[in-house]
Amino acid sequence: MKPVRQLAFVVNETKEGAPALARELAAIARQCGVAFKRTAKFPLQHGYLEGCDACCVIGGDGTLLGVARESARAQVPIIGVNRGSLGFLTTFSADEARAQFAELLRGDFRIDLRTMLDCATGPGVHDLALNDVLIKDAVNSRLVRLEVFADDELVTDYTCDGLIFSTPTGSTAYNLSAGGPIVHPAAGVIAMTPICPHTLSNRAIIFRDNVKVRVLNRTDDSRLLVAMDGQRNLKVSASSPVEITTAKARLPLVQRANYSHFSVVRTKLKWSGGFAERR
Repeated sequence: MKPVRQLAFVVNETKEGAPALARELAAIARQCGVAFKRTAKFPLQHGYLEGCDACCVIGGDGTLLGVARESARAQVPIIGVNRGSLGFLTTFSADEARAQFAELLRGDFRIDLRTMLDCATGPGVHDLALNDVLIKDAVNSRLVRLEVFADDELVTDYTCDGLIFSTPTGSTAYNLSAGGPIVHPAAGVIAMTPICPHTLSNRAIIFRDNVKVRVLNRTDDSRLLVAMDGQRNLKVSASSPVEITTAKARLPLVQRANYSHFSVVRTKLKWSGGFAERR
């Protein structure tokens, strides 16, 4: 990849060690002749990444999710450095970042293009999500009845606490907690997982990535909440359908050359396995 000449830092200063690590990485950038700017505010404002060759996010996956929408729109790759807990998205540890940052700035990395979802709840009302779109009751945890169509074909109706629509990247987030499948990031699919469905045969469904899903609210006296990556909510009227498609823009995520998705999954979920790694 081409060398980084203009860099943006996004630092979650509430994470232990994040400000100090940011100063260390900024010093490395300065030594490499890389111009940079820094912010502790996220989600990012529109246009913040203009002119940047990369964005270094120091925090947890939630911090990265606050940058993902702007990164996808500007097509600026994200270097995710984990100072949170699990870190499925922020895959560089602090030690790895310190050791490899100069090489990354020289362009020694690969880019994974991650699928995002585009959700619309009315004319001109839409947003992007890297992990998932959650549909539930807007007020409390009451049951909702949701009717789902895929390309105008009825799938079924659900009586449940809500529905999660997940990208492959987001399959290890809320989707996994709700009993949904783990999906490889390169798979071209959308996962739909009901939350606590009242029909036990209702299970997660995998759609192809070019599907257009439409969800209708069939619950009396109920308004829906549509949450994007657990961070932003879209307004939806009682009669408006919620439409979900794969977004045209994809998120450019920086990975080291030898990155292995399943190695990350094994580590983060504390799976056994990997006899060859232990020999």
